[in-house]
Amino acid sequence: MARAFDVSRRAGYVSFCRNETGRLLAMLAATRGGVMAEFGTGCGVGTAWLRSGVRGAAHILTAELDEKLAGAAAEIFVDDPQVEVLAADWSTLGSKGPFSLLFLDSGDPGSVGVDQIADLVEPGGIVVLDDFVPCEMWPPITYGRVDTLREQWLTDERFTAVEVMVASDASAVVATRR
Repeated sequence: MARAFDVSRRAGYVSFCRNETGRLLAMLAATRGGVMAEFGTGCGVGTAWLRSGVRGAAHILTAELDEKLAGAAAEIFVDDPQVEVLAADWSTLGSKGPFSLLFLDSGDPGSVGVDQIADLVEPGGIVVLDDFVPCEMWPPITYGRVDTLREQWLTDERFTAVEVMVASDASAVVATRR
């Protein structure tokens, strides 16, 4: 983890996976085999958390659109055959699934919705979306508007989903494909 944080700081990238979310990712990765994926690598901190939980021969694919950030992330995993960092749009990973675990950043304004993701996850596979602000009402309201992304994931019949607070100011949606 220290290496991932160092690379991220050197690249000037401060918007990375929180430790609280990272621990959740590591725990979930420890329950998975096969191929896992991350859409939106940044500098690889979330990837490092996933990798810290991997057991056996599981493989992690991660895609980052920004080539500079993807290069920084690739530096972390240069000697790790279980992690593949691609400088590419998330959609390039579509043909490499289905995935047993998929980590997405909900904070990205171009976040992908449940319809684009559902078929990329194997039955029983898990999707994790982070960067939500906890909300105690329904429908979920964020910044004065209905949070349609969160609502979509929590109500889609293809998934059983829950919102999990990882800190007092942060939550994640964890969804399992039926």
